[in-house]
Amino acid sequence: MNRVSTAYLLTCAVLGVAAAILLAPANWLSTVLLGVAPLASQLLTGLWILPAVVALRLLQRPGAALLTALISGLVLLPFSGWGLASVLTNVMFALPIELAFAAALYRRWATWQYYAGAAATAIIYCLWQGSYFGIETMTPLAVVTFYALAVLSCVAATALGILIADRLHRAGVAATVRPKASRATA
Repeated sequence: MNRVSTAYLLTCAVLGVAAAILLAPANWLSTVLLGVAPLASQLLTGLWILPAVVALRLLQRPGAALLTALISGLVLLPFSGWGLASVLTNVMFALPIELAFAAALYRRWATWQYYAGAAATAIIYCLWQGSYFGIETMTPLAVVTFYALAVLSCVAATALGILIADRLHRAGVAATVRPKASRATA
């Protein structure tokens, strides 16, 4: 399937809007937690990869995670106190998930690829935002906890995203968009 169908675009748009509805309150909650309990805010990290996982698992098409994240970020823009950084953050969270499948030229859709992308996302996020969280002032145990909570959150969100996408697929959502020969594998 080389062409992009209207159904594909609309499915990504619906997933992106649904993600923005989820992320708007999460964005504000994580901002509040950042000031009072930075480590606890890491528990919300996985919410930002949830739309990418659902989109890729449901559609199994190149670019689904990035397009869904872009739409989600754009919809979130007026509801976030972070401005354009919301769009960048959403896309940044989707990129490693997308790359896990791009590396296989979108020929494999194995479950482990989602988890590899999720772990990579968490580590990249911690490296990218560590100084914002004041990681340089944390004890070694707090730094390990900081990374562990981010990875745990992203892995849990990936499991939830796979579950949601599989149930949507069984219900017939996006049946005309997903390639017939494509199957999620273990």
